[in-house]
Amino acid sequence: MTKTVLIADDEPNILISLEYLMKREGYRVVVAHDGQEACELIEREHPDLVLLDVMMPKKTGFEVCHEIRANETFKALPIVLLTAKGRDTDVAKGLAMGANDYMTKPFSTKELAQKVRDLLGAQA
Repeated sequence: MTKTVLIADDEPNILISLEYLMKREGYRVVVAHDGQEACELIEREHPDLVLLDVMMPKKTGFEVCHEIRANETFKALPIVLLTAKGRDTDVAKGLAMGANDYMTKPFSTKELAQKVRDLLGAQA
């Protein structure tokens, strides 16, 4: 069965690039353009993994991550935060909010694809 990856980012070029990358890896892709839409799509689509930008309108990636972890249904959902905020305190905050991993932009698409494979493989 094809795994579903939800990508949430308000930057259209990044969204298109990540969507292409994940589809090329063989995943079904769902996209959200802000934090609120991400929360709604997670509830509706039940993705297998979420790639979440930290700085988005309506709700930040930190807020979305916190909300997902507060919902019993999605406690095990793998979340990778993607952001330009690479300070140690930002990384610590993201991991404290329940993210499984944290990648700083610009990141290697090869490394991201491997991380997604690892997280989805570990889930099986």
